Amino acid sequence: MLLFTIASNFREGKDVQQRIMSDVARHGFSNDSTFAIRIALEEALDNAIKHGNRLNTRKKVRVQARVTRKRAEIVIEDEGKGFERRCVPDPTAEENLCKCSGRGILLIEAYMNSVKWDRGGRRVRMVKDNQPE
Repeated sequence: MLLFTIASNFREGKDVQQRIMSDVARHGFSNDSTFAIRIALEEALDNAIKHGNRLNTRKKVRVQARVTRKRAEIVIEDEGKGFERRCVPDPTAEENLCKCSGRGILLIEAYMNSVKWDRGGRRVRMVKDNQPE
């Protein structure tokens, strides 16, 4: 298992993403599954840093990743105030189509096999099965 605790900045988030993606590659994930994990991981880390912790470098983001040949399970938790998933505006609604943000959660949920939000929206658990091409 990989464990990380980082300050809320994008550089450290990218470092974590690279380490997890190296583990995904080492375990032989298909191209489609690798792409899905990369997108969901980047979105979840960026959301924790930007929206959860509001770029406050005194607040931490905790990441756990367990990668096997069959599946990747990633848990990301921030120290922000959280959110209610059901209250997040639908980015596919006509009034939101031209907005520059708001699609991260939709992408995470579309690309991963399982996504669970808990601890008041401060933690996400994402699972991706390694699907053959």
